Parts: sequence; C-alpha cells; structure tokens
Amino acid sequence: MVLRSPFDTATMRDRLVSGGAGGVGFSLLELVLVIAIIATLAAIAVPRYGGAVARYRIEAAARRIVEDLALARATARSKSTSVTVTFDVATNQYQISGVSALNDPSSDAELNLSDPPYHAQLVSVVLGGDNAVIFDGFGAPDSGGTIVIAGGAVTKTILLNADSGRATAQ
Repeated sequence: MVLRSPFDTATMRDRLVSGGAGGVGFSLLELVLVIAIIATLAAIAVPRYGGAVARYRIEAAARRIVEDLALARATARSKSTSVTVTFDVATNQYQISGVSALNDPSSDAELNLSDPPYHAQLVSVVLGGDNAVIFDGFGAPDSGGTIVIAGGAVTKTILLNADSGRATAQ
C-alpha cells in the first residue's frame, strides 16, 4: 500500500476532476440563495436608514436653532445691547443681527436650513405675532413662541420661553 500526501499533484487532480472532498467554488443555487438573503436584508434596512437620516437631520437643525437662540441671548447679555433673531419662512432661513458670521465678520450670522447638513424646512414661526424675537440687554426676549421645522415625515417644535428666554426642542 502506497501512502500519498494530500498535496500530491495526482491526488489534487483527482479531486478537481471528480469534484471530491471540499469541492472547488460555489454552486449556482448557493449563490442565488445568498443574493436573495442580501436583497431581503437590504429591502428591510434601506427604508429604516432613510428614516434615521431624516430624524438625524431634523434633530440637528432643531439643536442648531436652540443653540443659536442661546447664543443671541448670551450675546445680548454680554454686550448689554439688543440682539434680534429674524426667521423667514419663505426663504427657509434665519438671521441673527448683532452676531457676526463666522465666514464674514462684517455681516450678521445667517443660516439657510435647506442647505446641508440639515435639509430642513421652516414650517411655521409664531413669536408674539411676528417672525422675530428681540433679546434685550439683560437677555430677556420680547416674546415667546414656537418654531416648527420639518424634513420628510419628521417634525420638531422649538419652544421659546417668554419669561426665561430659554429655547427647548420638543
């Protein structure tokens, strides 16, 4: 009896020809099943991913508005002067007068919510009968109210407290 090494060329050739132990490659059926499983998982994951991205963008936009209102309030207090935040629903943006823009210190800070990364829309702004809030030199707002933003099926409301001047996202 002759013992052959598993790496002997004759043994390897015999396995390839006969489709022996540990066959080479995958069958067509195995490939189709794997592709079907991947397609099913993708069909489940893609809508969830899209919804998660929309929620993230709206939450980021809401946080940005809350932080910009806090910045306006703090700037008014530190400079002992009034700072106005004006929202424009038609152009989907807001401006903070009295706060310099980061990219151009000679102009007021302005943010368009339809630009990346937010891709959000100002739905409504109700701040004491107008679309602006004025923080006086003590940081107190002239009115409170709500700002509603949306993106896709996600909606967020920002509440501005008329007494404290603090904004919160709901």
